[in-house]
Amino acid sequence: MATETRFPVRYAETDQMGIVHHSVYPVWFECGRTEHIKSYGLPYHELEKSGIMLPLIRMEVEYRKPVHYGDMVVIRTRVSKATKVRLLISYEVYVEGDPQLCAKGFTEHAWTSSDLKPVNLSKYKPDIYERLRPMFNEATGV
Repeated sequence: MATETRFPVRYAETDQMGIVHHSVYPVWFECGRTEHIKSYGLPYHELEKSGIMLPLIRMEVEYRKPVHYGDMVVIRTRVSKATKVRLLISYEVYVEGDPQLCAKGFTEHAWTSSDLKPVNLSKYKPDIYERLRPMFNEATGV
């Protein structure tokens, strides 16, 4: 299941040419990620409140077509891989109404405790794991 997050490109996100700066895409990925996890009925702040963190361990972005000030951006987010210790989330960036892909990428995260020690989510917080089971099932095709 992919979710879509939409918002307008703000002036502060662009460079002198009116093109979205490359440093903005990771922020957009974060918006997509938090909304995607929330779609499973577990807002990101609840994860953190329960003692679960998802620190970033790797990220990749491929830029294909510029996005401009005033465009309405669509971030399509899905979980590509989910294990009990890691999460790989994929993103596609579009301008609303244009089917051409503007950027794509992924972020990889580790499930950790609040002190950033890696954990096996199913053992550390089985209740959270059960709430997120549909996400794991979709990622694994089970």
